[in-house]
Amino acid sequence: MKSRITKGLFYLLLLPAAIGVAGWQGWAWWSWATAAPTPVTEADSTVQIEIPSGTSGRQIGRDLEAAGMIRSSTAWSLWVRWRQWRDPDGGFQAGNYLLSSTDPMNAIANQIWLGDVEQVGFTIPEGWNRERIAAALDANGFFSAEDFLAATEVIPSDRYPWLPDDLPHLEGFLYPDTYQLPAGQITPDVIIQIMLDRFEQVALPVYQDTPNDMDLLDWVTLASIVELESVVDDERNRIAGVFTNRLEQGIPLGADPTVEYGLGIRQTRETPLTFAQVETPNPYNTYLNAGLPPGPIASPGVASLEATLSPEDTDFLYFVARYDGTHVFSRTLAEHEAAQAQIRDEVDASLEAEPAP
Repeated sequence: MKSRITKGLFYLLLLPAAIGVAGWQGWAWWSWATAAPTPVTEADSTVQIEIPSGTSGRQIGRDLEAAGMIRSSTAWSLWVRWRQWRDPDGGFQAGNYLLSSTDPMNAIANQIWLGDVEQVGFTIPEGWNRERIAAALDANGFFSAEDFLAATEVIPSDRYPWLPDDLPHLEGFLYPDTYQLPAGQITPDVIIQIMLDRFEQVALPVYQDTPNDMDLLDWVTLASIVELESVVDDERNRIAGVFTNRLEQGIPLGADPTVEYGLGIRQTRETPLTFAQVETPNPYNTYLNAGLPPGPIASPGVASLEATLSPEDTDFLYFVARYDGTHVFSRTLAEHEAAQAQIRDEVDASLEAEPAP
């Protein structure tokens, strides 16, 4: 009897040690299973993985283990159960993910659980027209320029009832800004939607909150011309004032960018517009046609949109570019022609002084 009691006491004393060993072994396994699969001293190794909609948590673990992104799909399944217990309304999010093999399992799991998908950024500068936007998106490998241009000819008036009637395309209403989109979700329609959303959020309130007698199309059209003529911010309201004066007095705007838009060309200091080009009839030629062109010629930013609604009160009727971003403003045609001749002479002399290529 004494022997049995002694043995029982022995095993009872041994039990905590056994539990401790088992607990330590379990913790050691968990630490190993959830650690990054590559040593943290190695350079980051990223892998793009797509999680299709409806993929189970267990299958995601198997896919990640096969890709070498985690060490154990069993540990992954245990993590999933724990997370579902803590957050019963949550779940893994479908999408494209850029994962690092130097991240521990819980970091990767949290990234997919929270839907922290890979983002692709792109910037549309102020003053770009549809063709330049399409070419840039094409060059970034998103889709073809042709597909984007075709999509801009579909006017979503049901979603954006403020868009003017009878638009041939969305020129001018694709707001210029920097955008971030989930990789794998970039289509012409998606980009057009977020650009129209941004116009609605940023530009439209400027128009609605500022007393004016312009309709929306005329406002954006004039602002697009101001955008392309303005380089120095300090001159933006003055340029808007010159155009406002000319419109009120029935004088053709005489804006080079409208001629360029109508002909599909871009002048430079070395190759300015020719008289033949300026005299070529087209609906956008504001040398030949009084008033505004049929629609915007580019995407204006908020500064040009604001300047068009608050033009400088000035008696200037003309301006000519110095090719350094600034302009010479004149009140009479004679002053304007003299400024043009002087700047032309300066440009010719500068080009002659430049070394031959």
